Amino acid sequence: MVMPWPLPENDPFHPAWEPPAPDDEDTRLAAMTAQRLSTDWTTRRQQITVTVQNRVVILAGTVSDSDARQVAGELAWDIPGVTDVCNTLRVAQRGRHHR
Repeated sequence: MVMPWPLPENDPFHPAWEPPAPDDEDTRLAAMTAQRLSTDWTTRRQQITVTVQNRVVILAGTVSDSDARQVAGELAWDIPGVTDVCNTLRVAQRGRHHR
């Protein structure tokens, strides 16, 4: 007895792989964080990139001083639904002279 074997694209037991849909909650949290950072007077003119993965806000970029770095982290923590904040913001070095 011969059993027909389906071709990979016709396999009813293993449907074609599809990339996961973006998490709407992560998108919402990223938008809320970016909006809040852009309206606060301490962080609005800073170079901050906001990424959210699994409800963890990741702040990257360069800020002018340590106060702006701290405020950015606090603003991200204040958003409902955020479970953690990874603040990788760097403070810009001032007064360095290049030869």
